[in-house]
Amino acid sequence: MKTPEFETITVKGPQETSANCFICGVNNPSGIKARFYELENGEAAALFTVPETHNGYPGRVHGGVTGALLDELVGRSITGLEPGTWGVTVELNVRYHKPIPTETRLTARGRVSVNEKRRFRGTGELYLPDGTVAATCEGLYVKLPLERIAAQTGGNPHSLAEEGWMKRSFTDDPEGIRFPKLD
Repeated sequence: MKTPEFETITVKGPQETSANCFICGVNNPSGIKARFYELENGEAAALFTVPETHNGYPGRVHGGVTGALLDELVGRSITGLEPGTWGVTVELNVRYHKPIPTETRLTARGRVSVNEKRRFRGTGELYLPDGTVAATCEGLYVKLPLERIAAQTGGNPHSLAEEGWMKRSFTDDPEGIRFPKLD
């Protein structure tokens, strides 16, 4: 097996996170607490460690959690191209290539592959620490502003900040993220 070549992609800044989201919620005691970033190349990135409580088998991340992480990442990838726009999943196809360990710092990146007026298609990869691709996804998303998503689900679109939806900076936010070079 060929050892991947790596590149470091500069981080433009953090994306918004929520207080209670299962994937990014900073106050959700059962959540993943993934951090999402805009990259200078137009992609989105995620850094996260999945706790053992979210295993499918001992020491392995549950496949549904892997799918949820990739889904959120690719759904967020549109915000770099169209600020204020978010992706709502219509279709998601996840391929699992390698077992993904719990309690291990992992990275993922996603991008828009086809951008239309009301929807987009995107792809993403989840990487093991050695650069091996552990899972990939392709998805179709409808574009919506965050306020409209909140209103459609019964939330108060005017109190997103009150509900903990905001950009957060952490002292250990990276200036760049190391990824395997894409072919």
